[in-house]
Amino acid sequence: MFQVRPAAVRRIATALLASLAMLPGLAIEQELQLDYRMNERVVQVPAGRDGRAMLETTVFRPNGPGPFPLLVINHGKDPGSPSAQPRDRFYYMAAAFVKRGYAVMVPMRQGFANSTGHYRDRGCDMTANGYLQAEDIRSALAYARTQSWVDADHVIVAGQSYGGLATMALGTEQLRGVRGLINFAGGLRDDSAGCGWRSALVSAFAEYGANNKIPSLWMYGENDSLFGPDLANRMHEAFQQAGGKARLVEFPSFKRDAHGMLASRDGEKIWLADTMRFLQQIGMPTEVVYNVPPPPTPARTNYAQLDDVEAVPFLSENGRRAYADYLTKMTPRAFAVSPSGAWTWAEEGEAPEARALATCSAKSSEPCKLYSVDDYVVWNGERVDAAEKATMTASIAAPADPNAPGAVGSTVPAAQPAAQAAVAPAE
Repeated sequence: MFQVRPAAVRRIATALLASLAMLPGLAIEQELQLDYRMNERVVQVPAGRDGRAMLETTVFRPNGPGPFPLLVINHGKDPGSPSAQPRDRFYYMAAAFVKRGYAVMVPMRQGFANSTGHYRDRGCDMTANGYLQAEDIRSALAYARTQSWVDADHVIVAGQSYGGLATMALGTEQLRGVRGLINFAGGLRDDSAGCGWRSALVSAFAEYGANNKIPSLWMYGENDSLFGPDLANRMHEAFQQAGGKARLVEFPSFKRDAHGMLASRDGEKIWLADTMRFLQQIGMPTEVVYNVPPPPTPARTNYAQLDDVEAVPFLSENGRRAYADYLTKMTPRAFAVSPSGAWTWAEEGEAPEARALATCSAKSSEPCKLYSVDDYVVWNGERVDAAEKATMTASIAAPADPNAPGAVGSTVPAAQPAAQAAVAPAE
């Protein structure tokens, strides 16, 4: 069984809550509405023996009946139980491909999120782990071929972290219509006793290379906390020397941890050009043909300067310290407050505004509102004077240690989590 060890923690993805009382990721996900601009929906894809398991799968599509070329994106493994992992969307990559006329599928594999079946692994046998996870990707492809909106002869399969390992394992088969693979920081880390996971990964990629049937693009960053440049080069060299076809792109340090690049709003600046070049080489579309409007954002107000900590309403002393801490966080970010004294900030990943509001509201006896988004104030309520502040009582809950332990091989990793939300519930 894959053992979660304190060597690494998920850094950016849907959300990691840092507080005295943790809020399950699913509770946040339920607050995020499906994106009508890209026809987002969730379908159930049969998988496993006799199709008894059902994979919770996000689908994005351009307008119209299709058929559309297809991108399948495969997720990593978050800290803790796979069943507690929120539904991954890879929203930013999906948007870039929908603009280019692609349908996008993001299947949650067996045992993850709301997918049925059981999470399966073979401990430190990285080769077998990749093959096991690839079985569910194969099921997603089989489902896609039955859909009238899918051009089954023009398919790309991508994966991040554990999903990257599974994607490269899938590439040992000659699959109809699959023209290329994209491996974003692929691998799986296991710090359990006696597990030489680095060597095991190199061996896994050597086997996948020896049996490789589909060309691939690999992308690894300089400051990847799980799979750094030395290991990335060893895996790539083993893959190529065994006969695999792959181009490795090593990009500079990205924010706090390159492992989370694909889940970041700013990641497109890193992966887009090389990905489009790869698609051209394998005969896949690259031109923008659809307009996907950006998501609506709260309007800027003149309530106060962003760094005016004292202007933020309803906060206790600890809340003011939390807001000062929020000002050091990466964008995209959002800070929410409630008259009950609850506060929340969310950083990086997808929809920080919705995550902050959902987390704050779940812990507050009164409705929460956004105070700040990115680098500006959006609060449009009345000012709260000093006398009112003095009468307010609020729970004092400082953010948890950002270096707390978590799972590895995740959609995003390690210490100092980036896609996180800190929350203080009111008593």
